[in-house]
Amino acid sequence: MTSPNFNAASTDSASGSASESAPDASSHAFAGLTPECVLDAMHEAGFQCDGRLLALNSYENRVYQLGMDDGPPQIVKFYRPQRWTDEAILEEHAFVAELHELEIPVVPALVSADGRSLPTHAGFRFAVFPRQGGRAPELDQADTREWLGRFIGRIHAAGAQKNYQHRANLDIDSFGHEPRAYLLAHDCIPADLVAAYKSITNLVLDGIARSYERAGTMAMIRLHGDCHLGNVLWTDGGPHFVDFDDSRMGPAIQDLWLLLSGTRADMTAQFSDILFGYEDFAEFQPRQLHLIEALRSLRMLHYSAWLAQRWDDPAFKQAFPWFNTQRYWQDRILELREQVALMDEPPLAV
Repeated sequence: MTSPNFNAASTDSASGSASESAPDASSHAFAGLTPECVLDAMHEAGFQCDGRLLALNSYENRVYQLGMDDGPPQIVKFYRPQRWTDEAILEEHAFVAELHELEIPVVPALVSADGRSLPTHAGFRFAVFPRQGGRAPELDQADTREWLGRFIGRIHAAGAQKNYQHRANLDIDSFGHEPRAYLLAHDCIPADLVAAYKSITNLVLDGIARSYERAGTMAMIRLHGDCHLGNVLWTDGGPHFVDFDDSRMGPAIQDLWLLLSGTRADMTAQFSDILFGYEDFAEFQPRQLHLIEALRSLRMLHYSAWLAQRWDDPAFKQAFPWFNTQRYWQDRILELREQVALMDEPPLAV
């Protein structure tokens, strides 16, 4: 297939501004993204689709698999308007391309002949990726955990070479204080639970701050950012890491703790295997173990605000019907109470 033509409706990477106006913010962000719009965008970018279109499981963005006339299917991701700037998206594309050049198994965005990876159509920014199949890794196997650790170590060794300039950090403010403030300011919590939520989140944020104090000063590096099992595809040749959309600057432990599960003893054994492979390529600071439960707490706070901020999206109401119910917030308050205790326990010993 000839190189896709991304020139006609591309973003201005120098200024970071899109060459077409953004969708009307007063309507739902993806209201105008019809199947016809998706196919037209791909055709304009130089891809000859055969009409087969399959919506994939994605909520933050819209992701589709499209059949091609002259080759294997391609994956197209339409970015949620007003979430990331163009510079931030291009910075992520550049990081993944850098990893790919180092023969680390990631899936970079396709680049046009003139070096562009973020075309636009009808006000939507999108990127095209080669389809990468695979299955979830079997983390009950020690050698699988070691293998994952080695590749994450390679990602982090590359990620430590320079910093992001346009993407938010993963820290107490962006994942803790700001989500809490949003939920309280927008009356997301039932009135009879507001006092309990304020009280427990104050304790949680204090516990997170103590955890960071115990961890001390640490290196902040470019991360995958959301390295859970759904973003790791396993084949006979090993793992592939996909979806760097949440890539940020943060502590290395963020890409490791999401692979842990079970009892404390289970997690200790799992982490030991992961670290055995990881340290072949990157040094790990053991004091970062103080952050596991703090980062879990931050993820909980951020997740609730993420759901609330996207609640006008019909896909969220369909996928998360339990959100914003009395039971949902009662359960979150109970979970956060457990986190307060867990953050004051000794860290994993590996």
